[in-house]
Amino acid sequence: MSTPDASVPDALPWRSGLTYGLLGFPLAFAALPLYVVLPNHYARSFGLSLATVGALLMAVRLVDAVVEPWLGRASDALFARTARAVWMVGGAAALFQWLGMTGLFFPAVTEEAGLAVWLVSGLLLTCMAHSLLVITHQAWGGRLGGDDLLRSRIVAWREGLGLAGVIAASGLSVVGGPKAMLAVFGVALFLGWVLWWRAPQPIPLRGSPQAAISVWQPLAQPAFRRLLAVFMSNGIASAIPAALMLFFAQDRLRASEEATAVFLVLYFICAAASMPLWLRVVRHLGLARSWLLGMLLAVVCFAWTAGLGAGQIPAFSLICALTGVALGADLALPGALLARLIERQGAQGSRDGAYLGWWSLATKLNLALAAGAVLPLLQWLGYAPGSQDEQALQHLAWAYALVPCALKLLAALLLYVLLIRRESLPASDRRYPS
Repeated sequence: MSTPDASVPDALPWRSGLTYGLLGFPLAFAALPLYVVLPNHYARSFGLSLATVGALLMAVRLVDAVVEPWLGRASDALFARTARAVWMVGGAAALFQWLGMTGLFFPAVTEEAGLAVWLVSGLLLTCMAHSLLVITHQAWGGRLGGDDLLRSRIVAWREGLGLAGVIAASGLSVVGGPKAMLAVFGVALFLGWVLWWRAPQPIPLRGSPQAAISVWQPLAQPAFRRLLAVFMSNGIASAIPAALMLFFAQDRLRASEEATAVFLVLYFICAAASMPLWLRVVRHLGLARSWLLGMLLAVVCFAWTAGLGAGQIPAFSLICALTGVALGADLALPGALLARLIERQGAQGSRDGAYLGWWSLATKLNLALAAGAVLPLLQWLGYAPGSQDEQALQHLAWAYALVPCALKLLAALLLYVLLIRRESLPASDRRYPS
């Protein structure tokens, strides 16, 4: 493992970025297949109702989310030992994640009650292992230090390779099927874990392990609560279209499986390609204002989706490309804002796992609320997979496009009021401490 320089580096060599960020590629396989493909898979292939699938997904994600802060504490305890301990535990988590994913897509039962139990058990195993691996990987990157631009680059390597993983998972799961997707996932997970050992070493732990903060301490920080509120509002806005995308493409647009795969690949390719652009924007506008620009771009480009109908494939392809560019901001900038906040709170290097645990909890809650609320609501409004009813399909389009845009605008307002406007005020005019 390489040794860090005594001073914070001014740039991130591509080899260092690759060895650290490559694990993001397979970790992304537990995102789109679980949150986009799996609900559609169990509803269409096994006949589970949308209400049942949505309720089970929400329950599992809520349980997973509750555990996140304690997994953050476990991450701090691992970093208090050695980087090798972090790496070894990460390898065990990777193995359990692969086993859980395989079981989810190839259940050993077929009856409805057994499928429900199998789905819950497989999701709990997969999500717990995935959460621990993600938190330790993010904490490793956060402990590399640096200024706003360097933090953005570290996150961009991780999220950019994660986007490449999403693109691969999109094509493999929709066109190649679960077997091809799981085979590539297993190989990539092993390679990412091996190369992680050669990544730059994080800043050594400051203080003793006993100095670790309470699991609740991050929530006592007003600055963290403000950033978390923005992150959750924006995250729910992104999670709803993710949960409904396959239903919208197949039933509203009448798109083929090949066209649906193209939509996903185009969306994530544009997101990956836009990351260097967003890093340039950060140089001129800063992290928070750049993120605000990305939110507004997403609303302007995505709202038109509500008016699309059957056969409008080219129009939706253009929307996927433009909103993919906006997604680049969502992926590269919030994590950099969190890393900066952790450093300002004096928690970097010894206590950042607790912050990352709550951050990961917010991510899981976003996904839980999206699946648990929107899927049963659509069923109540008369929509079911394969529906031909025009009114039901219109409800699907509104839920897919208009509700997320409203939430995205709320997130943009919160970002401006809680972060951008507040940072521009003199310290004496702020109602609460930073």
